[in-house]
Amino acid sequence: MSSNSFGQILTMTTFGESHGAALGVVVDGCPSGIALSEDDLLVQLKRRRPGQSSITTSRVETDEPEILSGVFEGKTTGMPIAVLVRNVNQRSQDYEILRDHPRPGHADEVYSQKYSHRDHRGGGRSSGRETLARVIAGVVAKKILPKELLVVGHCLQVGPHRAQTFDPAVIEDNDVRCADAVAAKRMISYIEDLRDGHNSSGGLIEILIKNAPQGLGDPVFGKLKARLADAVLSVGAVTGFSYGIGFDAATQTGKEYIADRKNFGGILGGISTGEDIVLRASIKPTSSIEQTAKTGRHDPCIVPRVIPVLEAMATFVLADAYLHSKTQ
Repeated sequence: MSSNSFGQILTMTTFGESHGAALGVVVDGCPSGIALSEDDLLVQLKRRRPGQSSITTSRVETDEPEILSGVFEGKTTGMPIAVLVRNVNQRSQDYEILRDHPRPGHADEVYSQKYSHRDHRGGGRSSGRETLARVIAGVVAKKILPKELLVVGHCLQVGPHRAQTFDPAVIEDNDVRCADAVAAKRMISYIEDLRDGHNSSGGLIEILIKNAPQGLGDPVFGKLKARLADAVLSVGAVTGFSYGIGFDAATQTGKEYIADRKNFGGILGGISTGEDIVLRASIKPTSSIEQTAKTGRHDPCIVPRVIPVLEAMATFVLADAYLHSKTQ
């Protein structure tokens, strides 16, 4: 299996399976002298980990990271940073049915066809649990970027319920990480009803990037929008990506489009303008429904746990592009 690495100057290589002994990541290309500890990683891993609320999987994992290399006396050395997170709460027997019965809408079928021998337990390598490695890489990446740069993700929509207001102060105060407290209550009730019926829901996530440096990205194949799309779409649950006005540009005239710079989403010609970068990603309903949902431990809506993953992937792309800009 190839393609387990991502990035150009700053790279991450993730490893491990959902029900294996451990998962982890090797981050290479990080400059030396940056303060980094397990405590730094725990903050974001806690936001992604399972067992957070009634609308996420009941699997409980502490997700305690172990830094194995690349850090000495609390600072990065410039060498590859290896971090390990051990699995402690697997119930592999719940997934035995998946050995011979692939789930519709999941990677089970194509993994079997491509690799013939696969780890069916909890989705194996295709499980969303792999994303904890990305979150770790995102923490490292954030430390490379200017301190004023902010990456904020929030739940814009779940099923038919869409946020109408934006208050970043309430994002972490509700189980769906929605910036509209009123809409969040409707979203949670909707998800709980689906969970009780062994069903699931998709949603829409928005990522806001503030104070990004000008000049990130290149104008041809290295466009910042393309690299962000690559990062976001590499997350298994994501089905669509847009930036700025996105697909609504199809309904506008040229005069309408250029009249508001927010339509550009902070990127022109593939290069950051220094204005706010706005990304959106559609998230599929989880494929483990009906009988599978009755026996295993699954998320009826994965949106809240995908938010820190997409924040991490966007941050990693920005840090990689930032390091690249220093070489030009």
